Amino acid sequence: MTTPDRTRLAKAQAELLQALLADGPPPPGFDPTRLQAQTLALRAKRRRVTAALRPDLPEHLGPRFRPLFDEYATTHPRHEGVGARTDANTFADWLTQSGHLPKPRPRWWPRRRP
Repeated sequence: MTTPDRTRLAKAQAELLQALLADGPPPPGFDPTRLQAQTLALRAKRRRVTAALRPDLPEHLGPRFRPLFDEYATTHPRHEGVGARTDANTFADWLTQSGHLPKPRPRWWPRRRP
């Protein structure tokens, strides 16, 4: 059963997550400077994990990796239950769809003869 207190708490939590993960406005009672610092720290951690899981991306993008990842992260906050590897692969797909990476070539392997 949902009570008014739980509804209000859920709304406040959603506003906080929006502010931290998707550059939403700071909820009432929160220091915008501190929220921004935490936002940058969370985004940097997500960027480092992505770079560790997909080293081909920063290698290919060079200095464009950080601003492109930050753009992606702002418009694509991670959702509950989405793993880091899936997030990194979704970023790679976003880069390809946005024209920042070439489309992957189909792989082929020579047939083995019995």
